[in-house]
Formats: sequence, C-alpha cells, structure tokens
Amino acid sequence: MFNKRIRHIQRYRDIVTVFSRNGLGYIAEELGLYEMLSLPKKILIKEHQKINFKTLGERLRLILEELGPTFIKMGQIASTRPDIIPKDIIHEFEKLQDNVPAFSIQEVKAIIEQEVGEIDNIFIEFSEVPIAAASIGQVHYAVLKSGQPVAVKVQRPNIENIIKTDLEILKEIALLAESRLDWASRYKILDIIEEFSNALLAELDYSNEGRNAEKISKQFNNKKNIRIPTIYWEYSTKKVLMMEFIKGTKINEIEEIQQKGYNTKILAERIAQAIFHQILIEGFYHGDPHPGNIAVLPDEIIVFMDFGMIGRLNPEMKTHFASLVISMMRQNTDGVIKAITRMGLVPDEVNMQLLRTDIDFIKDKYYDVSLSQVSLGEAINELFSIANQHHIRIPSDLTLLAKTLLTIEGVVVKLDPDISIINIAEPFGRQLLKDRYHPRKMAESIFNKWEEYGEIFTELPKHIQEISSIMKSGKLPIEINIPKVELLLTKLDRISNRLSFSIVLLSFSIIMVGLIIGSALGGQSSLLWNIPAIEIGFGVAIFMFLWLLYSIFKSGRF
Repeated sequence: MFNKRIRHIQRYRDIVTVFSRNGLGYIAEELGLYEMLSLPKKILIKEHQKINFKTLGERLRLILEELGPTFIKMGQIASTRPDIIPKDIIHEFEKLQDNVPAFSIQEVKAIIEQEVGEIDNIFIEFSEVPIAAASIGQVHYAVLKSGQPVAVKVQRPNIENIIKTDLEILKEIALLAESRLDWASRYKILDIIEEFSNALLAELDYSNEGRNAEKISKQFNNKKNIRIPTIYWEYSTKKVLMMEFIKGTKINEIEEIQQKGYNTKILAERIAQAIFHQILIEGFYHGDPHPGNIAVLPDEIIVFMDFGMIGRLNPEMKTHFASLVISMMRQNTDGVIKAITRMGLVPDEVNMQLLRTDIDFIKDKYYDVSLSQVSLGEAINELFSIANQHHIRIPSDLTLLAKTLLTIEGVVVKLDPDISIINIAEPFGRQLLKDRYHPRKMAESIFNKWEEYGEIFTELPKHIQEISSIMKSGKLPIEINIPKVELLLTKLDRISNRLSFSIVLLSFSIIMVGLIIGSALGGQSSLLWNIPAIEIGFGVAIFMFLWLLYSIFKSGRF
C-alpha cells in the first residue's frame, strides 16, 4: 500500500488540497494525511470565508466536481443510496453534472479508427461537434454508408487509467478511515467504495451498455409503443458504441409535447407500466430513467436510451418487493416487516419491537391518504432508511430500485399530476405473486428443492461416517459462543476480588481480636522474646491489607 501511495502522491495532494479549500480539511487531518504527505497544515486548513455559509452537502458536491470524472460518477452512483447517505447530501449529489469540456475531434477520430476502422470507410457524414459530452465519453451524430443515422459514443482518452488510479486511492483512504475512525468502521466504508467502484468500472466497458440495451429491447418485442435504439455491433467495442439515432422530443419538454398534440396521460401510464414490467416481470430494469434518457415519438411511442446503469432483481427479490408493495397498500405492518427482513441481511441483535414501532410511524404518516398522493419511491426509501438504522443491510439493487422509482415518479407526475404510481405497480405485483404460487410453478420449485435434498441425503452417510471417526479419535472441536462474555468475566472478576477482600479483612479481625483477648486474659505482656509481636503483626497485617486494597483498586475491577 505504501508503494501505491508514493506512486499516487500528487493525486493525494490534489485531493487533500481540495478538501481543505472547501472547509473539510479536518477530515484529512483526522486520517493523518497531512503528516503522510508532508503538507503545510496551516496553509491548507485556511478556509475561504464563503465556504462557511455552505452546507455539508454543498461542500461535498463542490469537492466532487472539482476532483473530476471519477468523483463525479461516484457521487452520481452514491445518490442512489438514500439508505446510507442523508437526504440533504443526496439532494446535492443529484445536482452533479458532467460539466466537462469536449475533447478534440482529432482524438475522437483517432480512437474510432483504432477501435473500429477508417472513418471514411464507415460514414458518409460525421459531425465534428458532439451532441453530448460527459465525464467518461461523448456522443457524435453520424450517418453510415447505408444511410442509417447513428449516435457514436466515444470514450475519453486515457479515462480508464485515470479512473482506476482514483479508485485505488479511494480504497486506500477508505481502509485508512476504517482503521482510524469508528463511524467509518461501523458503516464499512471500504465495502461501500468497493460496491461503487464495481458499478463505475462496469460503465467503462461500452460493450456492457450495448448488451443491456439489447436485453431490454427483447423485453418489448411485442410492444409497438416502446422503442430501444438498435446496437450496431460490427462498429462497437469496449471504447466505442454505435447505436441507432432516434430523434424524439425529450420527456421533460412538456410544452413541446403538448404543442405536438401528444396525450400526456397516455405517456405517463406507458412509461410507468414499462418500468414496472422491467422490474417485476423481467427483473432487469433501466437504472437511470431521468428525463434526458427518455424521448417521445408520434403516436405516444416511448424511447428509452442510455443503459449504462442497470438494476437486477432475482426471482426471490421480485417476490419480496411485490409483497412489500401490496403490504404497503393494505397498511399491513407485519407484511412490511416480513418483506424487509426477507430482503435484507438481518443481524441477530435487531430489536423487532422497535422496528415495528418505526414502521408503524411510517404507516401512520400515510394513513387515510389517497394513493394518488403517496410517493411509492419516497415511502420505500423511508422504509430502507429505517432498515439501515436497525443495521439491516439492504442489497444495492434494491436501493437502486427505490431511486429509480423516485426518478420515474418525478417524470410521470409532470405529465399527469393525478397518476397513482402505486396503483400501476399493484397489478404487476399481484400477477407476480399469482404466477409464483401457480401449481405448476410450485411443482417446479418442489422438484428443484427435491434435487437439492436428494444430494444432501446422498452425502449424509459419508458425513456421518466422518463425524463418527472424529469423535472416536477424541478430537471433536466444540465452539461455545457466549454473548457479552467479556462483561460476564469482568463481573466475575469483581465478585472474586470483593470476596477475597472480605475474607482477608475477616481473618485479620479474628487474628487480632484473638491475640488481644488472649493477652488480656493471661495478664501477659504482648512482648514475645522481648519482641512486640502483636504490634508488629498488626503493622504487617495493616500493610498487607492496604497493599491488597491498592491492587484491587488499581485493576479497576473492585
């Protein structure tokens, strides 16, 4: 790790300087980065006066924007995790924009020719001005030799190395934070950074985005009102993605949509139904359906674009989510708790009574409220936040789902203020549960489990024989786990010390009283061979008594 720090020393300096300039230099100081980098603390901690008036969320957003592509993308991904990041910071992260200048047309052409082939052999027209520029790449309009208009997505030069370097540094800082800061260790910052890193690295491979687009396109083969751009694989690689160019009206351009005579209620319903079909039926959905990624064509045809961020739900998760939605509609606290605990990793020490109380609070918030006024995404986010407070770990795909629902709600409500997203979701949930508990499905499930049980029973005699051999050899390992064992041992230690103290004190009293009484009854002096035995014994006993008291108090376990 030390060698990596030396190799990345200048980038470390940039990061610490930006944090300090935005009033968060104390974080670098707590991590010991000033000493590690030999930076002048008094210069770096000096904050600009305007920074003092900014919120923590604003400062973090400014830091991410200043540090560049990796940090901007990480912030955008982090905005999908309201279960672990406060709302005010999420709100600021949602403002993160890829405000980066376009790279030169010479570099664009060089990358295309290196990855795909000579531009003159592929296109009859290629626009040198990009139609969009972002942190990882930019998009150019072009026309193939066949006459087909296409959008060509080209990755920034050297962006992969830049991002990988930054991710290495972030992991090192996360590891350092976990070793120095209690809150970082408690929230497992390194695991969170690892999760975000994997999502970001997946976006660096444009082949993934192309495959995602094709998979979602197949979901709507029989739906003429949903379109996904075609991918041209013969001209696509890891760094170049060529797709069909579809000119439509962006879904947030409400005035233009109305001027063209499109029915906004139909548009809202189709978008919501398309998303819930992806989530609850397919289990593979568009993870970033913001207005820039949705367009409209005549006859209310919906176009989804940009599939860099994708969510996945396995059959179990789909069922649990459907159960959650239906339980929320019925305001069934037990059903909500059951769905959440089945979705996440529940620690043994979770207080179910307190969890129930917190969920009841959410239920009361939405009690007697029209379903058209209930935000499904917001309600699920609140439930996931409560789960996080109780240390129930919700899978990232589910938290992305909550973020996706919030985004879609924002889109469709602008088109149709009266739409109820939860009412649209409910039939999909019911259909999913009905299919799951269909006799044929249940029979398949039982058969699959029977195969598993058959393997267990087949291996059982072998395992029994191994255990028997271990027992005969007298080497059967037994591990006993006693909760709070340290607390129990401490209490036992205190009890034994107090008991020892009492016994010594009692013995001392009995001996001294016996000597004094015996001396008085015999009318004899306390001198023994001209030695004052009682006085000396008394002194020795007092010394031992004080020494024992000192030892016990020093141990802190009296």
